[in-house]
Amino acid sequence: MRAFKSWRWLLKKRLTLFDGGTFGAKMKQLPFMGVICTVMLFIVYRTTNYQYRQTEMESRLNPFYTLTDSGVPATSLNTLPRGIIEARSDLELKPLWSSSPKSEVNSPSSKNLLAIPVGIKQKSNVDRIIRKFLPENFTIVLFHYDGNMDGWWDLEWSKKAIHMVAFNQTKWWFAKRFLHPAIVSPYDYIFLWDEDLGVEHFHPGRYLEIVKSEGLEISQPALDPNSTGIHHRITIRQRSKKFHRRVYDIRGSTKCSDASDGPPCAGFVEGMAPVFSKAAWHCAWHLIQSDLVHGWGMDMKLGYCAQGDRTNKVGVVDSEYIVHQSIQTLGGQSARKTSNPGGTVKRHKVDVRSEIRRQSTSELQTFEDRWEQAVKEDRYWTDPYRGSQRRRQRRSRRRHHKV
Repeated sequence: MRAFKSWRWLLKKRLTLFDGGTFGAKMKQLPFMGVICTVMLFIVYRTTNYQYRQTEMESRLNPFYTLTDSGVPATSLNTLPRGIIEARSDLELKPLWSSSPKSEVNSPSSKNLLAIPVGIKQKSNVDRIIRKFLPENFTIVLFHYDGNMDGWWDLEWSKKAIHMVAFNQTKWWFAKRFLHPAIVSPYDYIFLWDEDLGVEHFHPGRYLEIVKSEGLEISQPALDPNSTGIHHRITIRQRSKKFHRRVYDIRGSTKCSDASDGPPCAGFVEGMAPVFSKAAWHCAWHLIQSDLVHGWGMDMKLGYCAQGDRTNKVGVVDSEYIVHQSIQTLGGQSARKTSNPGGTVKRHKVDVRSEIRRQSTSELQTFEDRWEQAVKEDRYWTDPYRGSQRRRQRRSRRRHHKV
């Protein structure tokens, strides 16, 4: 019995010693673990602090993701209602290997961009357009709406151009997705042209000299009177002038006089050959609706992006003019097969252009509805031209009373 108790006593003592030893070992490890944790926290703090300082320094020297680096005023979007209204990169091709940064020093200070939606059927005309622009330090971007990019490689300038492909898409669809203001920030002017323009009487260098000297933020070359598809009188070339900002016309439903200071009498360019300054494009890009591909209605609102009074900052250059050929590139007649009970198959021609016109008209109404809705919802936005509209109404009432 005594032996049994001594055995239990020895076992209990051994367990007590074991637990105490473990606890003692743990107690001895606590200061060491504290030192390790302190060192790790110090390393994390120094690393985080270094990364923060490095990021802050890079943002000052080369703000890659900031829109303000483009030189665009922060207030350039204030002329748009918020509801109607996304990393900087240079689209220009550069060699993979460069031994020194001398090319940057020797490169011209002014760089401009020409973007055109193209199809293989208009290859020869597009070639003529681009040969006009290349000597003037333009980067060329081609939007291939027919998917045929391989058919352009035989042109000597083609490998220097930037090619983007999407079937049956429009100029504004491409521009919204690939010409983000931050992406094109290295360029002073953005030419967003159609492919069916004749440039025999156009020189981009002389054109830009006029635009810069007259302070035009949004412009277009005048249209030769023999052009087809002229929709607004303000775009027609005036032979006696170098440029003009307004038009006078008392014919038709739209009467243009000295009292007219809005589209299409003043502050207006059409959509076939607009030219934007960097700041103006930064604003105009937000006007383009991602789901409205034809851009109808935008021309009437571009004056809000003119970086000032649209009657002074928007104009048409007469001395450098173009010919609008008005070639319908999207759509056309296509054949649709139908069968009758007799088993014969008939082919009916379907005018796809009529479908496009219907869609464009519908998009125009949608765009106008969105603008009005955005104006209502944005309580901080004020229309900079509301006062001029009221003045026109008062002048009209005064003339009416005098009569």
